[in-house]
Amino acid sequence: MTVSVTDLQYVALAVPDLAAERAFFGEKWGLVEVAEQDGSVYFAAEGMPHPYVLVLREDAERKTDLVGFSAASREDVLALFEQVKAAGAKIISEPAPATGPAGGFAFRFFDPDGRAMEVICDSTPRAFRKLDKGEAIPIGISHVVFHSPNHKGLAEFYEKALGFRLSDWIGDFMVFLRCNSAHHRLAILPGPPALNHIAFDVSSVDEMMRGLARMHENGITLSWGPGRHTAGNNTFSYFITPNGNAVEYTSDLDEVDEDTWQPQTYQPGPNTIDQWGTGRIITGNVPHAEMTPDKGLWQVPA
Repeated sequence: MTVSVTDLQYVALAVPDLAAERAFFGEKWGLVEVAEQDGSVYFAAEGMPHPYVLVLREDAERKTDLVGFSAASREDVLALFEQVKAAGAKIISEPAPATGPAGGFAFRFFDPDGRAMEVICDSTPRAFRKLDKGEAIPIGISHVVFHSPNHKGLAEFYEKALGFRLSDWIGDFMVFLRCNSAHHRLAILPGPPALNHIAFDVSSVDEMMRGLARMHENGITLSWGPGRHTAGNNTFSYFITPNGNAVEYTSDLDEVDEDTWQPQTYQPGPNTIDQWGTGRIITGNVPHAEMTPDKGLWQVPA
């Protein structure tokens, strides 16, 4: 039986202006700075036990360093390592004690496009809390969206290697994959190998709108939204960080019943991508920037 990772745990980014990105995520976006180690700054989310959900470091070029997924146990880490090898991935490091500030047991590999990935278990969980009504900060990390020159092949890789399951398609160009009850922790689009955006869950559409207002008050321009997607049924508002990373506030993402869920293929179109239509009528909205290959591909992370 295929073993599955249990969650998306973190994304690690390199940015030219660390101070600006650090201030954005800590002072405006609503994450909590929890550690600094070897030049990297670690951020957690108030409503999630993951020890960190975002890692930042300074580099001459903006790039994605690493994407981390949780596993349930050391036994699962070892089983996932064998699955990743069997799927043909290039291994960066074999299962061993993890190097981050929360410890753990992990291995790393490159996916077929050259993204560095980590599978980790037994890291020290963080004390977390239930957010108050109206508290418009992230509960936790929600999902990532990748571009790939072979998006169908990449989806099959994640199904075989990490145990992801198909939730839905939009046409034949966007696939949504899950590793737990959340409708998607990963989605993949065609294009040069790159990270499209990182999404963070907020408590409801009300908190999403309050967060949007706070971004506006802090001079952060809305990139796309507010609106509601169809696949996953989640609300969205997208913004661009000071270093050009796309981030999303999202809420109300569908929960999947593994025993009854039937994947759907939605017809592509404006009403599928934005069922409210609001994201199309607000001046300045740019749904997806033109992507270029990530500068971090095939680079072994520190």
